[in-house]
Amino acid sequence: METEIRVLLRSLSFICLIAALASPSKLNRTKPNLILRRRFLEKRLVQEIAAIEKDTGFKLRVLAQNYPDTPGLAAKDFWQVDDRTIVFVPDPTFGNILNFNVGASVDLDIPRSFWSRLAGKYGNIFYWRDKGEDASVEAAVMAISSCLRELVGPNNCSEVN
Repeated sequence: METEIRVLLRSLSFICLIAALASPSKLNRTKPNLILRRRFLEKRLVQEIAAIEKDTGFKLRVLAQNYPDTPGLAAKDFWQVDDRTIVFVPDPTFGNILNFNVGASVDLDIPRSFWSRLAGKYGNIFYWRDKGEDASVEAAVMAISSCLRELVGPNNCSEVN
């Protein structure tokens, strides 16, 4: 039963990518860690994402989209998503703007509750309508960065900064 629930949760967290048609033409080949279908804080995010990968070995990939305008599953192959990859899909279509799909190695180091708390704090409709989608995405990336830099232990990532 627990295995079935895990499979279901993983499937649901990939819903934004699976539901879309694969459209490689929508990939941004000049900024390989960031696929922006809308404009966000590109320069800062690209620098932070590169620093995360360099410092922690984890890959953070951001697919900012407005469903159905999405590259879909083409992003998975383009990014070579693996067990150490976090796919972050900010999409205001479904209310909570923050959606995550995390690899198995990430799942071992970061408690699942972190992703729920992160989405609840910065992804809720009240936050992003008040502060803006850019602020929501930037705050989430910075919180992920902070969490990935913590020592793995029983209390890592217990707070969303």
